[in-house]
Amino acid sequence: MLTDTPNLLTLSRILVIPALCGAFFLPGQWADWVPLGLFIAAGITDWADGHFARLYRQQSELGRFLDPVADKLLVAAAILMLVAFDRVQGWSVLAAAVILCREILVAGLREFLAELRVKVPVTKLAKWKTTVQMVAIGFLLAHDSAPAWLYAPTVGIAGLWLAAVLTLYTGYDYLRAGLEHMTKPPAPAHFERDRGMARPAGAAAPKKSSQVDEPVGRGI
Repeated sequence: MLTDTPNLLTLSRILVIPALCGAFFLPGQWADWVPLGLFIAAGITDWADGHFARLYRQQSELGRFLDPVADKLLVAAAILMLVAFDRVQGWSVLAAAVILCREILVAGLREFLAELRVKVPVTKLAKWKTTVQMVAIGFLLAHDSAPAWLYAPTVGIAGLWLAAVLTLYTGYDYLRAGLEHMTKPPAPAHFERDRGMARPAGAAAPKKSSQVDEPVGRGI
């Protein structure tokens, strides 16, 4: 159900995105601390929705769909705003682009494999990638408002590059698994002939009728 606690927590992660983006336009240090606070709160809900889903046994297909979508939207919005406000610039924009492109690739791959009823499990390395990525974004959001000894911009950029490297590896890992299903030849279909019409082998033959078929009406 959409109103279950885990799903509401996941939805809150999506609803916070406009506030996160708007907070970048606040004056002074508010433009650092408010986005950071919203991002941390969203990160807590990411842990909480899974915890409550297991605790209350409220795991659902809706939750499995919403959770990764909410994470990707939040990360994409944060990275785009960081680039727009020059907190990620120069060569580091390539790292941001790699992360965003990978998220789109994996989302499309999951959608394709879902049609084949093939699940794509999250690997441990992918979880580490997500952790590094979230921490890096947190440091970049803190920007110059963080204590000088934290070297927040430098640590954030380094973490972003590390996340990009892990993103390439895990993205290739997912793609390789997906290609195994994409490149499989279709199963051969065996057909039998019945009255000049092809039908799959094993299918029951149509019953013969003693009545003469009536002509098809013009309006059909």
